Formats: sequence, C-alpha cells, structure tokens
Amino acid sequence: MGEGSLTPEYRHEPVMLQEVLDSLELHEGAVVCDCTLGGAGHSAAMAQAIGSTGLLIGIDQDDMALNAASKRLDREAPGTPHRLLKGNFGDLDRLLCAAEVPGVDGFLFDLGVSSPQLDIPGRGFSYNEDAPLDMRMDPGNNPLNAAEVINTYTEADLTRILRVYGEEKFASQIAREICRRRSQEPLRTTGELVDVIKAAIPAAARRHGHHPARKTFQAIRIEVNHELDVLERGLEAAVRWLNPGGRLCVISYHSLEDRIVKHRFQEDSKGCTCPPDLPVCVCGNVPILKVITRKPLVARADEVERNPRARSAKIRVAERLEP
Repeated sequence: MGEGSLTPEYRHEPVMLQEVLDSLELHEGAVVCDCTLGGAGHSAAMAQAIGSTGLLIGIDQDDMALNAASKRLDREAPGTPHRLLKGNFGDLDRLLCAAEVPGVDGFLFDLGVSSPQLDIPGRGFSYNEDAPLDMRMDPGNNPLNAAEVINTYTEADLTRILRVYGEEKFASQIAREICRRRSQEPLRTTGELVDVIKAAIPAAARRHGHHPARKTFQAIRIEVNHELDVLERGLEAAVRWLNPGGRLCVISYHSLEDRIVKHRFQEDSKGCTCPPDLPVCVCGNVPILKVITRKPLVARADEVERNPRARSAKIRVAERLEP
C-alpha cells in the first residue's frame, strides 16, 4: 500500500463501542465531542444516539481521517448535524471556541495511534513496514520526527524515553546500540531501527512475546507527538467544557496514559482536604467530578478475540457535578 493511501473507508473496528455508549448516557439533543475522531466508528454510533436535534463534534489531526469520517457520518447518521475540526485535542479550548458551542454533554478520548495510520507505510508508525522514520500524527504542524529523536537525542535521554514511555526492559542496551550505529551513519528508516533493536535485545528475549520493536516504537511515537502533555491539557479543558451531568469517557491503552486519567479524575473529585479537627473549611476545595468507574472497564473476551486492539484497552468515566 503506497504512501498516503488508506485501507477502504479508513475503517477499523471501534473498541468497546457498547461500553462507550452506555458510559456516556447520551440522549436526544445532546452535544457530544469525539476528541479522537479517526474513522468515526464511535462517532457514527454516538451521532445516531443524539439524533437530529443534537450536535456531533469530531476532532482529528489527519485530513484523510476527517474526509473519511465526514462521508461515514453522512451515510450512517444523515440526520445528525456534525462539525468536524482539524486539530489536536491538546488545543481543545481553541477548537471548541471556534465551534461556538456553550458546553458539551459528552466527551470521548480514544487514545493511541489509529489502526489506519499504522497501515500507511509512509507515516513510519509500523515496525512491520520499511519506511522513513517519521511517526508524526500531524506532519504539517510538528517539526520533530522520529529520525531527529533517534539521531540527535543523547544516550541518556533515549534510555529514559524507552524506559518510561515504552516500559522497555532493555532500554539502556537499545539506546547504546542506537548511538553506536548512528555514529557510523544516521538511521533513516524503520527497518534500520528494527535491525538495531533486534541486535540489542538478547536472542532468548526476542523469541517470546510481542515483536521486539513494539515498545521502542511506542516510546518514540509518544515522544514525537508529546502525547502525555497533550493528554493532560485535553483532559483539563474537557472538564471545563462539560455541562453539569455531562460525562467524560477515556479509552487508554498504555499504563502511563491510564495513570494520567486516573490522577486527573481523582484530583477533580476531591472535596475538602482540611484536617478533621478544623471547625470550618479553609482550603476551599470543591469536587467538580464524580468518578463513575472506580475500576476501569475492560473489553470482553469475545471482543478481544475478534479485535486484538481491545486487549489492553481500559475505560475510565467521570461525570461533571452541579456547581
């Protein structure tokens, strides 16, 4: 498949679709925002739930995703108004101001790189295709690509990224081998990076489990796209824009993402933190969220068998309280 081409209709099966719909409790006339529109698998179902008096807002950095999503929404939810915005959910305040909506009844964040993006070899996300080291979600607005990270970061920084973002057991060995190889010639392609990773990991470890490059590619992708910083900003903005009774639903696939979501929900659901012996509250803390999922929802076994992407998915949900 050539650079810039897509799988038919930019399609992939939406993860935990029924759980998302149940969690958001959408109703006729609601305003719902899909912050990670992708192929509109979740959005099409949400649009059907809110009907002709509702509004579906979709956000994506990818022009091809926006075009494919628009066609799908026209086809599967023709009566529901929708407004699709190009951008990053880290800029949610700006995007929603541009959409001129006073508030939102439901937010969905489906984190991580979409399957169709992985299917475009020229984007450099996949360790199964030889392509230029890129990994940018929005190439037009992000000057940092994977090649720059691989070829210019110090060994210490590479080790930290692989260990923290990829939870890679062999982070220091891989970083050392990257630096050794690039001292001879810059690494330019995903295939070259895969070869380096395989050379750095002991043979016994390569024979078991997932592809040996999986964690390294994940870590570099997170660094290139500043995904964790973007998530923090997006969640903070979503809480501000939620109408009372509105819900925020987040699907994460990585323990770091899940911890950020859990911490955000915990912080925003805290009430008074004053010592119990104080007669009057002086901290002024008021909870603004109610956590709906004390433990994250996970995919059913039949869905995991049908859609392996759901295996690591976790859903957390919170509801905006009355002021």
